Amino acid sequence: MIRTDHPTLQRVRATGRLSVKHSDGRTRIDRLFQEGAAKIRFPAPESPAIEAVLINTAGGLTGGDTVDWTINAATGTRLTLTTQACEKVYRTAGGHAEISVSLKAGADARIAWLPQETILFDRSALRRRLDVDLAQGASILLLEATIFGRAAMGEHVETAMFSDRWRVRVEGSLVHAEDFRIGPDIAMQLAGPAMAGGGRAVATLLMIGDAAERMLEPARAIIGEHGGASHWRIGPSGKLLARLVATDGYALRARLIPLVGLLNGQAGLPKIWTS
Repeated sequence: MIRTDHPTLQRVRATGRLSVKHSDGRTRIDRLFQEGAAKIRFPAPESPAIEAVLINTAGGLTGGDTVDWTINAATGTRLTLTTQACEKVYRTAGGHAEISVSLKAGADARIAWLPQETILFDRSALRRRLDVDLAQGASILLLEATIFGRAAMGEHVETAMFSDRWRVRVEGSLVHAEDFRIGPDIAMQLAGPAMAGGGRAVATLLMIGDAAERMLEPARAIIGEHGGASHWRIGPSGKLLARLVATDGYALRARLIPLVGLLNGQAGLPKIWTS
């Protein structure tokens, strides 16, 4: 059984905040704050669009660790966010690891939140929260991918706790909400046909913007029988939601690479994904 008490141990505290602004036809860094295990690096800090790489220098998380990212993209900016590597969540000795992400985009801004996969180990516990606040005319692409043990490494997750909470608002109005919870009997639940049918890797992508509707059929062609995608109108814009299930992380990324490349338009894949 996973312990939920908190022994007195040194814990990871990672806080990163980034604001970008539009100036002279480019997206530029406005404010940057990093504390604890959080680091933010920029392959090209001043360009028409910025790609920011978020780093947890602790190399992984366990119970009681916290990571907090706050991102603000001002009017007219273009920003892609990814992570240096997959985030690993190890066996907990007590409590949950917690990851909180807050994204805000001004009018005509575009954010792509494209972290690499989160890997859960046996007897791990993770709470993840994503809050998004968009101005009218802003667009966003969100991705979260989770692997329940790496098949190539012989890892198998029998028991763990995982919850994922998303709230997305446009001009203060809620346009997308979901709460996903699984555990403690992870292996049994993933084996169910209504969950993952034995798959060990899952991903959710959400796109909000004017291009969402015309991306639906190309996205479905890439996903095939490994998930599904749907589209809704939300005022003058659109919402595309896609879910993928795969046998392992390798098979999942084989679908994610072309799908992210399609949905992220001219920005394409984060450079670190292919380096």
